[in-house]
Amino acid sequence: MLEQKRVLATSIPGPRSQALQQRKLAAVSAGVGTGLPVYVEEAAGGILRDVDGNQLIDFGSGIAVTTVGNGNPRVVEAVQRQVADFTHTCFMVTPYEEYVLVAEALAELTPGDHEKRSALFNSGSEAVENAVKVARHFTGRQGVVAFDHAYHGRTNLTMGLTAKVNPYKLKFGPFAPEIYRVPMAYPYRWPTGPEHCAEEAFEEFVALVHAQVGEEETAAVILEPIQGEGGFIVPAPGFMKLVDDWCREHGILFIADEVQSGFCRTGDWFASDHEDVVPDLVTTAKGIAGGMPLAGLTGRADVMDSIHTGGLGGTYGGNPVACAAALAAIETMKADDLCGRARRVEELFRPRLEALAAKHGVIGDIRGRGAMLAVELVSDLEAKTPDPELTGRINKACHERGLVTLTCGTFGNVFRFLPPLSASDELLGEGLDILDEAFAATV
Repeated sequence: MLEQKRVLATSIPGPRSQALQQRKLAAVSAGVGTGLPVYVEEAAGGILRDVDGNQLIDFGSGIAVTTVGNGNPRVVEAVQRQVADFTHTCFMVTPYEEYVLVAEALAELTPGDHEKRSALFNSGSEAVENAVKVARHFTGRQGVVAFDHAYHGRTNLTMGLTAKVNPYKLKFGPFAPEIYRVPMAYPYRWPTGPEHCAEEAFEEFVALVHAQVGEEETAAVILEPIQGEGGFIVPAPGFMKLVDDWCREHGILFIADEVQSGFCRTGDWFASDHEDVVPDLVTTAKGIAGGMPLAGLTGRADVMDSIHTGGLGGTYGGNPVACAAALAAIETMKADDLCGRARRVEELFRPRLEALAAKHGVIGDIRGRGAMLAVELVSDLEAKTPDPELTGRINKACHERGLVTLTCGTFGNVFRFLPPLSASDELLGEGLDILDEAFAATV
């Protein structure tokens, strides 16, 4: 296993990575961007080693995917064993136990103790798209309500649900119809202050849906319990519960998009657990399978079983190798108490982020839960003016020092922190030291 320490053998990116980047530009669509063009040849735990011999500390986990760490022994062994057995049959042609075992695990782990059913797919976008299909089929209604700052994917339907235009939606329309957008309960930016946010945002939500969609025409409301690409926005406490109760009152399905927030990332198995919300449908992906492509849609048995045979599926959905990886990743999450580990990560990060805020005066908000944390950068603390330019410069300074960091947010001014839960306290501390250096050198 790679030694869990940072190594700077060359500048970042090094010469071999730069050469590969030129080949990438000549062979790969310009539409596929690269945040940090260092080409990885090996990874383990919280370290990425590139082709130039640099070892970078990973604060991104491939966007919340390698929660159990790259090279996790259980995942590696399970994948190798399954590859040797068989790689594919298509579950819809000749099924296999691994798919069933993942569906059973999802029934156990997702919020609520009601009877559940699952279907497996390849990506979070597919899971969300199928959640909308199921909701419309079950309710006989068409309207779907999404929120400001939401991100739900890059397919045509999920682009319609996603809020931010550039880069996700720019010139890709028209999008799927009968999608409506309402304000998010965004405490930091709520006009009358965070203490009024939940109640007032809910009142606006109810009024807008009633006037623009109609309760009787609404199939589903889809919400990220902690928004991802939109800026790691944690809805004001109680807001999710109000929306969920309202949905239940009107026969509307509540879909929790847990693609980024699920599987121990927030200190609970799912972020909905923290709010005591039991969604009708839950979408999962990213951290579910230790880096293998897998996604799930899990929901009430009566809802999921309402779909006609053949209405759900896909050639690669629930691939046996990905399912084997998921079972090993879930075993690791349980055995190593990764929910507890995520809470420990927050204990390490929050004081350091608060110290940064006090020192530099450019951090307007610190938010998130567990190992899904963020800081929002502003040029004026009172006016809360977003500062994407400074965010980009600090991000570049982190990269140059061997720390993989990610930005996000509707305004491009949010740093998000998603370290692997297998990373040691010492490695995380070193990464935070680098973050301190980047701020000091840039602000």
